[in-house]
Order: sequence, then structure tokens, then C-alpha cells
Amino acid sequence: MSCMDAALYRIANSYDHWLQRRYVKSKLAADPAYAATAALVMGRPMPLLDIGCGIGLLGQYLHTHGAVTRYLGVDSDLRKIEAGNRALHLSGLGNALHLAHADGTARQPIRGHVALLDVLHYLPQEGQRALLDNAVAHLAPGGLLVIRNVLRERSLRYAMTRISEFFLRTSGWMRVGAQHYPSEEELRTPLEAAGLAVSVRSLHGKTPFDCYLLVAERAPR
Repeated sequence: MSCMDAALYRIANSYDHWLQRRYVKSKLAADPAYAATAALVMGRPMPLLDIGCGIGLLGQYLHTHGAVTRYLGVDSDLRKIEAGNRALHLSGLGNALHLAHADGTARQPIRGHVALLDVLHYLPQEGQRALLDNAVAHLAPGGLLVIRNVLRERSLRYAMTRISEFFLRTSGWMRVGAQHYPSEEELRTPLEAAGLAVSVRSLHGKTPFDCYLLVAERAPR
């Protein structure tokens, strides 16, 4: 086992419930979003605000790779914040990484990069715009807004994703089901209007699901 594999294994073992440990191990093995985010911010050291952070997995991953100088994760699900904070305490990262129970549209004392991974489609269309506006407000010059999300389109992957989201909701893992799947244009238009340079690419990875990575960059001063 390589040093990095061992470090990622320790991340999974820091969570105190066997289901969470199993979930984390599968995410780290198959989900490309964490590696993609780390690669994007690695050469741009600044704080990162993770909106909709869940159990704080992105923060632990980025810390393991030395990709952020400061991390704040916020989520409206108190259960996940508490689970994430227990994991940070167990792994000894409670002073380096911070998780807070907060609404995604609340202003935070941090400016730098912003991550929105699998968050937007759980909000109605109006709520998505408010969340995007808040994310943009937290970008520093040269900062990146990294969005991973389902995009509305006609494809088998999109249909499979909708089925998967249904089971996530009925299982109780997600308290709120998908509200609105945005199109690429719905996300690109307001971000470009805010002066950001936007790029979009697929990020399906090893999964059969619909997944895209949208990166919006604020120009450096």
C-alpha cells in the first residue's frame, strides 16, 4: 500500500459508523471529484469554502494532498456536520479544518476558492441562483469556483442519475430530494455575467451517472 493509499484509508477510518466508513471508501475509490478539485487548486494556495460539505470528506482529502491553506465546510444538515466534526477530532485535524452548521447562502469569514459538489440540484431554481451569487461573493482574485453537478440533458446517464437520486431520498441519506436539475446555460450565464471565465467538462468517472465539472475563475488582480 502506497503512502497516499494509506492516508486515504485513514480518512475512511476516522468516521465512527461502519456505513460512513464504507461510503467514504467507495467515494475515494470511484469518485473523481476530489482529485479533480485538488488538481485545480493545488497551484493556487488560498483558503477554500466548501458549501454543502456533508461529512467534510473534501476537506480531509485536500488536506492530505496539501492543496489548501485553510478550509471551512458548511452544510445545513446538522447530522452530517456532527459526524464530520467527530471524524476531524479523531484524525487530529480539528484545528486545521473547520465544519459549521449553516445555510449555504450565509456569508462566511473566508475568501478564496469555493466548492459546490453535488449541491445545486437539491434547491429550486431560485435557490440555485442565490447560492451561486453567494459563492461568487466568496471568491478571491484568482480564485476558482468548482461546481460538480448533474446537468439537465437527454441521455441514459441523466436517466440513471434521476433514479439514483430517488433512492438516495427514500433511503433517508438525503433529507431533501432533487428539486431542479439545471442546464449548462442556467449555470454559465450568471457566472459569465459576474465576470468569471467558465469552462465545463464531463466528470463521469467510473460511474454510470451524469456528472459535469464546471470551473469559474475570477481574474487575478
